[in-house]
Amino acid sequence: MPLDSAPGPSPRTPRTRSRRIRPYALTGGRTRARHHLLVETLVSVPSYDPALSESLMPESKALYERARAQLSIAELSAMLSIPLGVVRVLISDLATQGAVFIHPTAHAYSHDRGVLERILSGLRELPV
Repeated sequence: MPLDSAPGPSPRTPRTRSRRIRPYALTGGRTRARHHLLVETLVSVPSYDPALSESLMPESKALYERARAQLSIAELSAMLSIPLGVVRVLISDLATQGAVFIHPTAHAYSHDRGVLERILSGLRELPV
């Protein structure tokens, strides 16, 4: 029996192939989010709507459901095994719909001296 025709398990089973969706298909080809989302940006669901949840595509629904607990973009990406760029685009879409709230990051307060002083004070209070 020739080596190249030997039966054996395929590296990708039909089940794996059918469950794998290209990132551009999930985002409609978009690669940029409408909102500035860093990996540490926290998101949450201000008011959960079960009807909205049921109307979302599976990946957006999973993000919406998980964001009921305040989580970062990186945490959502890791928990759901969705590429970071896709999470940014889908969360941005949910935020535009008013479904999720994007919490401001320290980046948003970079010129606010009061916030910087509170951060510094908090760091000084950390045990060494």
